[in-house]
Amino acid sequence: MSSLSRELVFLILQFLDEEKFKETVHKLEQESGFYFNMKHFEDLVQGGEWDEVERYLSGFTKVEDNRYSMKIFFEIRKQKYLEALDRHDRAKAVEILVKDLKVFASFNEELFKEITQLLTLDNFRQNEQLSKYGDTKSARNIMLMELKKLIEANPLFRDKLNFPPFKASRLRTLINQSLNWQHQLCKNPRPNPDIKTLFTDHSCAAPTNGARAPPPANGPIVGPIPKSAGFPPMGAHAPFQPVVSPSPNAIAGWMTNPSPSLPHPGVAQVPPGLVQPPNTAAFLKHPRTPTSAPGIDYQSADSEHLMKRMRVGQPDEVSFSGASHPPNVYSQEDLPKQVVRTLNQGSNVMSLDFHPVQQTILLVGTNVGDIGIWEVGSRERIAHKTFKVWEIGACTLPLQAALMKDAAICVNRCLWSPDGNILGVAFSKHIVQTYTFVPNGELRQQAEIDAHIGGVNDIAFSHPNKSLSIITCGDDKLIKVWDAQTGQKQYTFEGHEASVYSVCPHYKENIQFIFSTAIDGKIKAWLYDCLGSRVDYDAPGHWCTTMSYSADGTRLFSCGTSKDGDSHLVEWNETEGAIKRTYSGFRKRSLGVVQFDTTRNHFLAAGDEFVVKFWDMDNTSILTTTDCEGGLPASPRLRFNREGSLLAVTANDNGIKILANTDGQRLLRMLESRVFEGSRGPPQQINTKPPMINTLGSASNVSSPIAVNSERPDRMLPAVSMSGLSSMDVRTPDVKPRITDESEKMKTWKLSDIVDSGHLRARRCPDTAASPTKVVRLLYTNNGIALLSLGSNAVHKLWKWQRSERNPNGKSTASVSPQLWQPANGILMTNDTSDGNPEEATACIALSKNDSYVMSASGGKVSLFNMMTFKVMTTFMAPPPAATFLAFHPQDNNIIAIGMEDSTIQIYNVRVDEVKSKLKGHQKKITGLAFSQSMNVLVSSGADAQLCVWSIDGWEKRKSKYIQPPANRSGALVGDTRVQFHNDQTHLLVVHESQLAIYDGNLECLRSWYPRDALPAPVSSAIYSCDGLLIYAGFCDGAIGVFEAESLRLRCRIALSAYVPPSISSGGSVYPMVVAAHPLEPNQIAVGMSDGAVHVVEPLDADPKWGVAPPQDNGAHLAMSSAPAASNNQASDQPAR
Repeated sequence: MSSLSRELVFLILQFLDEEKFKETVHKLEQESGFYFNMKHFEDLVQGGEWDEVERYLSGFTKVEDNRYSMKIFFEIRKQKYLEALDRHDRAKAVEILVKDLKVFASFNEELFKEITQLLTLDNFRQNEQLSKYGDTKSARNIMLMELKKLIEANPLFRDKLNFPPFKASRLRTLINQSLNWQHQLCKNPRPNPDIKTLFTDHSCAAPTNGARAPPPANGPIVGPIPKSAGFPPMGAHAPFQPVVSPSPNAIAGWMTNPSPSLPHPGVAQVPPGLVQPPNTAAFLKHPRTPTSAPGIDYQSADSEHLMKRMRVGQPDEVSFSGASHPPNVYSQEDLPKQVVRTLNQGSNVMSLDFHPVQQTILLVGTNVGDIGIWEVGSRERIAHKTFKVWEIGACTLPLQAALMKDAAICVNRCLWSPDGNILGVAFSKHIVQTYTFVPNGELRQQAEIDAHIGGVNDIAFSHPNKSLSIITCGDDKLIKVWDAQTGQKQYTFEGHEASVYSVCPHYKENIQFIFSTAIDGKIKAWLYDCLGSRVDYDAPGHWCTTMSYSADGTRLFSCGTSKDGDSHLVEWNETEGAIKRTYSGFRKRSLGVVQFDTTRNHFLAAGDEFVVKFWDMDNTSILTTTDCEGGLPASPRLRFNREGSLLAVTANDNGIKILANTDGQRLLRMLESRVFEGSRGPPQQINTKPPMINTLGSASNVSSPIAVNSERPDRMLPAVSMSGLSSMDVRTPDVKPRITDESEKMKTWKLSDIVDSGHLRARRCPDTAASPTKVVRLLYTNNGIALLSLGSNAVHKLWKWQRSERNPNGKSTASVSPQLWQPANGILMTNDTSDGNPEEATACIALSKNDSYVMSASGGKVSLFNMMTFKVMTTFMAPPPAATFLAFHPQDNNIIAIGMEDSTIQIYNVRVDEVKSKLKGHQKKITGLAFSQSMNVLVSSGADAQLCVWSIDGWEKRKSKYIQPPANRSGALVGDTRVQFHNDQTHLLVVHESQLAIYDGNLECLRSWYPRDALPAPVSSAIYSCDGLLIYAGFCDGAIGVFEAESLRLRCRIALSAYVPPSISSGGSVYPMVVAAHPLEPNQIAVGMSDGAVHVVEPLDADPKWGVAPPQDNGAHLAMSSAPAASNNQASDQPAR
């Protein structure tokens, strides 16, 4: 059964339930096997309706299916047997024993014999194992708890225990939408239609008294379509709710008032509102009937869904030119034609995409499955990933078979999400992989989707429900939509009769849709409603075609090549499904499929005949060409950056050529100058808040020192590494080091010292506890919308930000209080303490990547909690020794590194409940663990102030080193030492009460900072910001320091009085015991206090950064020492304030 039919069953189940057809509901649940109603099952068990219990179960599993199923049926039949014995109904008990329980004798004969012997006892409670059997009701409840655990663990019940979330009366709503649509298309519409049947399509009867029908609405595109009216209730019993539709004028005018979009077809904009599928009759249609006879033809292409093609004509006097376009204000000089960079990827490049915000970052995918990320300005490849299936066991059998047969795999498409935080990769076999991207080049695995049978031919991003989704298409003739965060499938579109080659999502005036093309030349369009394709066009060439909108979303283009090599670049009249303009210039038969791109709302470019060809969008004749100084393949692939100043073109011998116009060359020159300055000394890092992309595609909320040109708001350069770029003014043609200027800055720069609450935003998280205990661990969830704390009393607390008028996105902010969240059962998430004192224990905590589970310990066993229910899933590692630190393996969530109180590190496999390795090298308890996937190592730190590096492959110790004390401190250091890797996975932050230090992978101390001057108290906690540009440190006097991550220069001090009210802080020594950095907002932190409070702290909107970066003294470090700590001469004076 298809996914659409399955969803129809759920709609029917909802309808039957709302209509109180209870028996029918449960019969359909059982017969379909789609939804296991646990509440109904509980009622049957508690009522002792054993035959009905087994009948209902039979729709989902049988006794012999697996060990879980066998245990479920055994427990039910055993309970039935015991109840018969308890009633002294021996005849019934014998019948149950022979008919129901004997089937289990072949699996456990001894158990069956023991059950049989119960017949010989006057009271089966004489059996030692059944001595605690109570009354029937309590026994059923106890058994029911066991059955629920077995059902939840049984893979046959997976995805069947939760009813899909959708609005009430959904089936009624869909029917009413259909009726509204049918009424809009009536030839003789009446204001108040009378609906008497659903068995036939609605049509208002023609007037019989000679009266004319109501005049049509003034809809120039659609033609005569009547105003839509909601249908009256169809009966007193559960009326259908009317669906309010916008006026036909609004529908008809959407094509001529389009919303701008991103320049590339792989991204659909965030819509201003929700999709309204009932009002799509006015667009996406195929004209076939004359103007005087508008109509609609329903063609059934598949029994699973309805294929509809609109055939409404158009008045002759209406122009279809779409939105008016500005006159040509560009010249050929605006085209990037000068080769400025040549890169070598190492394998043949199949796909390219520039970052939508950081415009010199280029993503590439190759014919061997590799992806690479280049900073084209510095010619540095900042990331490289070879193809690997992340979890082969989760893959379908067809994929496993395909990889076994032929391991070769190719990247078919790779591209960035609209905000550039995620990248998606579509491979030639089944799989789509997504990564989260950190500005320094780090890629973190996010989701792996076994998307299609065969190749995944294209991938795109869209926002159909105001959340980011991934659209894929493949050789299995399907288009699918997935949640970008979780990888869960949202929609499947069926209807193509050949492999789907490309997808192009778009939206206009609240209407979201997807164009798709197949290799049979068919173009179809889909709404996010699973009702089938709305159009059926033929692409020129009838083979491989891609589609793309202009940057402002007003013009639609396609480029394709036929099997004979004839290429076609055209502009579409999307309203009519007709070709508006065909561009000339493809004189020879192409040797491959021609690829194209658009830029600046005015130019087109395509790779053909070993050159790049350019067109003006308003002129069908070719504008100019460039051979890129030679070395191009017959049909090179190409991609513009967002502002059109750079063009990446694939070249022979695994090469990529970067072409630039004047603006692009200036951009790269400034980048080179910054790299030159970086070589003279540590650079001033760019401190930016990640730009948010609004619905018009421009960058907003950019908080950085970059001077932004109003015409190009998104021109900015990334911090590509720890020694990358510094901020720059894009309007400056060239920047050279000026020591005199730096000297002036040294004299005028002053440390930002925040002592007043009016200079920042702070919010104390609400707490109902009468006497909260100190916060020992604190972290944000990975999605950034919740905070999780662990108190010294072993109790966790979870705060979530809710959507509201003040916080419509539900994001974490100090402007709005979060909600102290608890599940409906009211239980607390409390660690095992093994009768010890949790106040004296070393607590530890680790959160799974999908925020579903948290692993935690407070001196007792390690507990695994479900974050939704707060229930303990399992416990392990009973003390002694107790666990003191937890860290998930970066490549396998089933493997955990556990630091122990006895100074060992245990590598534990959760799945098989086994310690794989035990690492010994520290002298005191483990207080920190950090994995580096790029270096393939685990770094540990202990209360002995020692650092150890362990190889992940064999878990042997590579190196160890004690951190050095400050010059004014004698003797060896002791005390908790924490470690955290920078985003680049090579630099290590080491935190001790006596210092902050940065180490490299060889444990060489690169620089360090010791408490002094403005921050004299011991360090209590420290952490990198999410972008890796800052370090936040808490101090035992209550202050918070904000440091430059690269140089450890102090840029801002936040006094306790600024974020804690004086009435609270004056009561005693209150200070931040732990600092947590937001995973998405680099300038937001949360602090867990010694008095049990949790505060969220962030800068004001008017000054969205923490202070001003301290200046460079011609490359010398002023606030810290650049020499290794072993020199014992690290302290130096701070710059003048």
